[in-house]
Amino acid sequence: MRLLTMAHLHPAVSKGGAEIAAYQLHNTLRSSPEVEASWFLAASGGRVSARLGARLSQPFGANEYVYAGAGFDHFTHSNPDPEWPVELARLLEELRPNVVHLHHYTNFGVDTLLTIRRVLPEAHIVVTLHEYLAICNHFGQMVKRPGMALCDRSSPRDCNRCFPERSEQDFFLRELFIKRFFRMVDHFISPSQFLADRYIAWGIAPSRITVIENGVPDAPSLPTRPRRADTPLSIGFFGQISRLKGIDVLFDAAEILEEAGITGIHIDVHGDHSGQPPEFRALFEARLANAPKNVHVHGPYENDRVHSLMRSVDAVIVPSVWWENSPLVIQEAFLARRPVISSDIGGMAEKVRNGVDGFHFRAGNARSLAALLTELSAQPDRLLALDRTLARPLTLHQTSASTLALYRACSVRAAADADGRTIPALPEMQLA
Repeated sequence: MRLLTMAHLHPAVSKGGAEIAAYQLHNTLRSSPEVEASWFLAASGGRVSARLGARLSQPFGANEYVYAGAGFDHFTHSNPDPEWPVELARLLEELRPNVVHLHHYTNFGVDTLLTIRRVLPEAHIVVTLHEYLAICNHFGQMVKRPGMALCDRSSPRDCNRCFPERSEQDFFLRELFIKRFFRMVDHFISPSQFLADRYIAWGIAPSRITVIENGVPDAPSLPTRPRRADTPLSIGFFGQISRLKGIDVLFDAAEILEEAGITGIHIDVHGDHSGQPPEFRALFEARLANAPKNVHVHGPYENDRVHSLMRSVDAVIVPSVWWENSPLVIQEAFLARRPVISSDIGGMAEKVRNGVDGFHFRAGNARSLAALLTELSAQPDRLLALDRTLARPLTLHQTSASTLALYRACSVRAAADADGRTIPALPEMQLA
């Protein structure tokens, strides 16, 4: 196989779970004996300086490319850059991959799928879906504006209520436009069943989507860290600091605990808010200046430190107020053998079995979270006992094996289709 993996950002400049998962999978796949050559193409998203007069550059290595875009239409997820189709076509003709795997279409455009299909009509196009961008214009989060209520479905009328500046006809045409390009995809991958079900309800045929969980790197087996009975329970937040990630819910819960005189909880926040909109940054920094004493914010961290940082806490918290898909932080927590305290919705509730891998609280409800933390601080053994039942995350090697099997199945289906034979079904690979 000759593989080209595409991601909306490069993990060297962005620490989101999707780009990290894409890059880790790329590096694992390239070591497979089935893979003759493998390349990684990321969009810059304005975070990598463009070379003068060039759309593509290689700042991170010989087998890695970065596309410097010239604007992007986030409503239709189309790319208005007139030079992009030409530059991409040149690269595809030079590399000649027989599998192109996109982990996102943002910053590239769904119309990029047409360029790939025209230049490489025999290549297999695979798309991993990481959130609900095609379905929802609100950053693909499926939460309503302005109150952030959870959204269960999309329709031109519902979407117009969130975005009255866009007509119902605009949303009808947006869906047709995106689905027109999605028809060029040979197969979709979803890291969670919840996300897959949402896209199936939206219109992707169940036979065209397979659930393959994001894998994590192998880590040494470490003994359970002994915990002193006289120390506060340590809860760790890891990742991007944003409103949708539930940082306000966490701070509100911390204030409730402080006002109630609960001293047995210590909250460590590891993450970065510098990439968020200016309004959120200003509000968060103002709140940080008056943060309760039980909260300690440590700032951004490199991903290669996440294992040791998670080992320093008693539990990892994922308080997102949107559905999420399959947060990489949950897999990382399981790898570090730490239970997860999460919101009770979406991919979080799917990945964290309540009372088995961690505990749930009502999404967006600071009082529910504070009540749970109060109980756990009084009975920390409830968390420690989960070490016996905590899920083992899939490794990158397991995920890459399933991904390679899917590539092979696409080849078998294409060959059968070309010969006029009955197209066999894809093998069952529901890994979660």
